[in-house]
Amino acid sequence: MMAQEQHSVLEPGTLDDVDSPPEPKAATPARRPAKRWLVPLLVVLLLGQLAAAMATTAVQQTPTIDEPVYVGTAADYLHEHRIRFNPEHPPLGKLVIAVGMAVADPHVDTSYAGDQGEFGRHLLYESGNDPWRLMFWARLPVMVLTLLFGLVVFAFARELAGATAGLAALALYAFSPDIVAHGSLATLDVPTAGFMLTSAWLLWRARQRPRLYVPLAGIALGAGLATKMSVLPVVPVLLALAAWSLWQAGSEDRRKTVLRALTAAAVVAGTAVAVVWASYLVVDPRLRSSSMDPIPAVHGLKELAVDLLPLPRSYKDGMRLQFGMEAYPWQGFLFGHVYTGSLWYYLPVALLVKTPLGMIALWCGGAVVLVAVRRLRPAAPYVLVPAAVLLGAAMTGSRDFGTRYAVFVPMFLAVAAGCVPAVRWRWAPLVTGVLVAFVAVSSVRTYPYYLPYSNEAFGGPAKTHLRLHDSNVDWGQDLGRLADRLRERYAGERIWLVYKGSGVPSYYGIEASDPREVPESEAHGVLVVSDSSVAKARGRLAELIDGSRAVDEVGHSITIYRR
Repeated sequence: MMAQEQHSVLEPGTLDDVDSPPEPKAATPARRPAKRWLVPLLVVLLLGQLAAAMATTAVQQTPTIDEPVYVGTAADYLHEHRIRFNPEHPPLGKLVIAVGMAVADPHVDTSYAGDQGEFGRHLLYESGNDPWRLMFWARLPVMVLTLLFGLVVFAFARELAGATAGLAALALYAFSPDIVAHGSLATLDVPTAGFMLTSAWLLWRARQRPRLYVPLAGIALGAGLATKMSVLPVVPVLLALAAWSLWQAGSEDRRKTVLRALTAAAVVAGTAVAVVWASYLVVDPRLRSSSMDPIPAVHGLKELAVDLLPLPRSYKDGMRLQFGMEAYPWQGFLFGHVYTGSLWYYLPVALLVKTPLGMIALWCGGAVVLVAVRRLRPAAPYVLVPAAVLLGAAMTGSRDFGTRYAVFVPMFLAVAAGCVPAVRWRWAPLVTGVLVAFVAVSSVRTYPYYLPYSNEAFGGPAKTHLRLHDSNVDWGQDLGRLADRLRERYAGERIWLVYKGSGVPSYYGIEASDPREVPESEAHGVLVVSDSSVAKARGRLAELIDGSRAVDEVGHSITIYRR
């Protein structure tokens, strides 16, 4: 057992005068059942709200740009047991999606020879499957994981500062527009972030029960590594936290304490590596590498780092593909400015736009409380440092495509924010409650358009496309809604369409032509343009838009013009 930190008695109203986790108190028999069930009831209500928001969002959205790739890869795993598509990401996240695919049992044309994007679209639209049904079942396992990670947020905050902190943290998580938006998609961002949070929480618990929680933390870390490679920069941090947890729980014998700390780090690392290997072996026990993409050469320290990792060859090839993608000159868009390359401040600015204002205030307050309050300070490295390292690594990336690359921030900082009411200042619980309510109202108001959310200071979801693009606002999710709108208001008119997404417009009954393929004088009628394309419009498309009048919008992600 770890040595407990001494807590001095302070005057009321000081920052260190914090509520301890509630002790069992004597209660009258009549009131005890109400107290016993109040917290579980609130947890169920918050998670139920999150489940309802994700489910209704999922059934209304057509496939986003990345989803057909993951869904097609998951189907290929089930039928062919090979690492052929999407080698740039490890298999575990797609194996999670495959659970839903196994239930849906789609027809899979394994002889199709297209690339990973074409294979996914062929599966959804050209193989006799119902894409609405298939996408729901593919998204369902990710939604279930998102709910389970909500329990981790609640448990982590409750252990730090009591049940009130746990409920506040869970409320922020459940009403986070980014969590709802990406937790309802068959993608890899939320699973990866949730596994990292779970690993940090288990390492915190390992301070008291290392034999149980150190291996579990390694499994969670391995699950993150086996889902996306973007978490590699945080591995040294979590290994150091594993060692620190055992150091804190150590005895007076310094040599034994050092040995226990090093052993803990080694157990976490070894377990994580084993999970990565297991994820590849589940797909293909023979570990064949049959990627359809050419593997780029990597030189210098990057190649040395890849070669030294004790991971499967397919994982290393995926890392080389990721390095190759990072070298590509991607285009970005921020506050009306189109640029090539990346901006180091893009993600912080995007988070400022797309995070509810009350949530930002509580994040800042929670970070201060974790650092300033003596009783909570030991938890700061477990909550704040992993989030900071992951954010710093994401900020160095070359793809400024959305806050989904930083979706771990609302997870980790929800835990920190939950600790604000633990400060025994009269206004702390009241202010926390007001800010949480403000977050809830802001989140509910954007329903069911969570992807294009932006807070009130930046004009709300209707204005997001003026400042951000891609998965921040328009990821191809509203093709079905567009089809309904065209049938309702523009039936019989000539439709011109510039759609940015992976859906097939004709499947939804949209008969349209590309206006860029005909002389401008012929492009008259209804012009429909995805807002990501509007944001970066140049040349012919810009001329077409300039000569048109905006008359309608769909889902805050597609603009309809009349020419």
